[in-house]
Amino acid sequence: MNQSSQIGDRITEKSAPPDERTVRDWIGTEAFEHWAALQSWIEASYPGVFAPDWLYGGKKRGWSLRYKKTKAFCTLLPAYRQFSVLVVLGRAEREKFEERRYFWSPQLVKLYDEARAYPDGKWLTVAISSEDDRREVMDLVSMKRPPLLCS
Repeated sequence: MNQSSQIGDRITEKSAPPDERTVRDWIGTEAFEHWAALQSWIEASYPGVFAPDWLYGGKKRGWSLRYKKTKAFCTLLPAYRQFSVLVVLGRAEREKFEERRYFWSPQLVKLYDEARAYPDGKWLTVAISSEDDRREVMDLVSMKRPPLLCS
């Protein structure tokens, strides 16, 4: 990896998708715990639904791990010493978000309010730096698609 990596830099080596060790080394041990916990939760809550797919978004966006069936569920974004999750909220999910507006953290509401609305929905990139952040993202994606199994 590049010695002059800055916080937030993405994994941009395009020869092959990053393996688990590369992701852990890049995002850091603490962020990787959230990464692994979220992946485990998705696998346990949606057995056999998603086949995670590594996508390369070019030099600027680098690698991301997308969970999708017919519609996008969420995309995990590994960055240098950071971990974020991209969630796209379509019309139905935006209505559900608004119904539960005061349930969400002030940071998520601010992110939602400031997100530009595109024809396919609002794109929220949620930073995960605590268990509370991770649980909130789990609630957010559960709103998009209810878990098949309780976890």
